[in-house]
Amino acid sequence: MNAVKVGKLNLHYGKQHILKDISLEIAAGEFVVIIGPNGTGKTSLLKALAGLIEAPGKIEILDKPLSAYSRKKLAGCVAVVPQQAPIEFPFTVLDTVLMGRSPHLGMLTMESKNDYIIARQAMEFTETAHLADRRLDELSGGERQRVIIARAICQQPRLILLDEPTASLDPAHQVRIMDLMERLRREQGITVVMVSHDLNLAAMYGDRLLLMDKGSIVVSGLPRQVLTAGLLERTYGCRMMIEESEALEVVRAFPVPDRFY
Repeated sequence: MNAVKVGKLNLHYGKQHILKDISLEIAAGEFVVIIGPNGTGKTSLLKALAGLIEAPGKIEILDKPLSAYSRKKLAGCVAVVPQQAPIEFPFTVLDTVLMGRSPHLGMLTMESKNDYIIARQAMEFTETAHLADRRLDELSGGERQRVIIARAICQQPRLILLDEPTASLDPAHQVRIMDLMERLRREQGITVVMVSHDLNLAAMYGDRLLLMDKGSIVVSGLPRQVLTAGLLERTYGCRMMIEESEALEVVRAFPVPDRFY
């Protein structure tokens, strides 16, 4: 079963071509990381998959056309985690996580005991249960991001889309967020699609990487097939060094400053 299937997806903003004939398939239960330079269409692709923007082409979510979903039905099976959580309205952590139950509630229906149980389970999974009564604006960046992931888990989705969830976090918090995503995939069978600028985190966690450039998919494959010096240098326009980590059994990629040449 495919969690995502895209065919000939295009997106224009005026004369600017953002996405060009994007075609891809993502199997249910896969952990896919989308990488590539700034402004290459990664976030736009994610928004198109989430139904947040309209783009000509074919999109299927869980083997059904995206157009067949109402906004509420889509939210019941697809969760979106933005790069940063807005805190204009500083709700408590528990209230924020409970918002994930909205797709499963009727209009004017209050949360049931079962909804609170699911919210508590999501907070325990993300190690945020002890923060339940704290306000979002009182939390650190890493804590806030785990709360937003708890809200996404509370939706009980089958597909989760994340836009640079580890940006601006320190290494320890980055790994905690990525470990959460891996646990979701492994323990609950949730398909994870993530945009990331961190090539090494992508290599450590992604089952498959999609390298994008100028609105197109350059290559899709295993991390060691995608993270090659030739491909990365052509895409990013800088010298790259590729190393094999025997301890972790993964490849690592580093930009090389001109002063070393």
